[in-house]
Amino acid sequence: MSELIISVSGLRGIVGETLSPNVVINYAAAFAQSLEDGPIVVTRDGRATGRMLADAVCSALCAMGRTVLDAGIAATPSTGVLVRKLHAAGGIQISASHNPPEYNGLKLFSHAGRVINAKSGEAVKAAYTSGNFAWAKHEGIGATVDYQESTAEHLQFVLATVDVEAIRAKAFHVLLDANQGAGSILGRELLSALGCEPTVLGGDADGQFEHPAEPTADNLVDVARTVADSAAIIGFCQDPDADRLAVIDENGRYLGEEYTLALCLDHVLSTRQGAVVTNCATSRMSQDIAEKHGCEFHVAPVGEANVVDQMLAHDAVFGGEGNGGPIDPRVGYVRDSFVGMALILDAMAARDMPVSALADELPRYAIHKTKVQVARDEIPVALDRMESHFTDATANRMDGLRLDWPDRWLLVRASNTEPIVRLIAEADSPDAAVALCDAGAKVILAK
Repeated sequence: MSELIISVSGLRGIVGETLSPNVVINYAAAFAQSLEDGPIVVTRDGRATGRMLADAVCSALCAMGRTVLDAGIAATPSTGVLVRKLHAAGGIQISASHNPPEYNGLKLFSHAGRVINAKSGEAVKAAYTSGNFAWAKHEGIGATVDYQESTAEHLQFVLATVDVEAIRAKAFHVLLDANQGAGSILGRELLSALGCEPTVLGGDADGQFEHPAEPTADNLVDVARTVADSAAIIGFCQDPDADRLAVIDENGRYLGEEYTLALCLDHVLSTRQGAVVTNCATSRMSQDIAEKHGCEFHVAPVGEANVVDQMLAHDAVFGGEGNGGPIDPRVGYVRDSFVGMALILDAMAARDMPVSALADELPRYAIHKTKVQVARDEIPVALDRMESHFTDATANRMDGLRLDWPDRWLLVRASNTEPIVRLIAEADSPDAAVALCDAGAKVILAK
């Protein structure tokens, strides 16, 4: 990545290269300038560079005249809960999510405890680009206050969504792979509160990842083997800031991140009716499940902020992204691995079934992802060419180009940082998904 990535709700980069202390200070100042009066919560995900960047963020916020509530290492969804609990004007989580150790970044939260939306993000970006900040005078400099209790409120919200006693009665042996990330802190507390016998891998939140940070099948081969060998009833695998969750069944089978949302959704809708929102890159499993339960289903552009916007617009009872990020409004409008763990354990206890059986009941599709190199100025024409070629599909330009058929779909989106387009296809078999991506790539590359 040769450029700093600035998204709807934050930024990411390589520390010491694209992400420097000056960038962090100016971006934090731009964010503070966009907020109403009040304190600002600061947290971090445990990466080795987190403390250094937190010091820079806190310094910038104090220089903007703000009181800073430094809650130390915490999961991203816990940050959202803290912002609401402490009646803060906003929050900053220092994290690069699933990126490698050399990366870090800032994720911005509004006073509502959700990541900021696109309009707010554009305002912060404009202020950052301008470089004009209203630094406080001597008598108006803020102060940093250490806040030690970062998990209690979040834990209680999660527990309130499930039948705690039913789960406790099962005394599940659970393996949690926190991979040296922030999730180990609340993860242990949650599993203990649910009466589970937890085995925790990577339980020190120091950012020294034991395997690549993204919880994909290739990165979790050893963890899957450990789940099977340890006789755990389920394996939960978090990304470093614990807003994403992948699931491994009791046999060591990687179910993945798409199944996290689907399993939670099927369980929630069995007792609560209402609208559902996912992003346009999420498996059709979620749509099938919503329709099975007679619930409205809505699609948003990729990105947590976009999903949350649509959830609020439709008063959704549940939502999320297929990257392992369930969003339960009862806990907060943030992707939340702890919500995923609690709801899946609740489903297993309620139906007295292992997660393998619950997963096997769900609709089964195959997803394939690839990318094609295309010059940036040629991408609009390439998308037009695709839409003209696949005339038997329903086209949607909500986010790039999505083409839908009754039994498959193809999404084509331009990268924010590279001259490429990414293709994601889902079909009823791996071969069909690969073939759809290949057909799309062929049309894109045709001149």
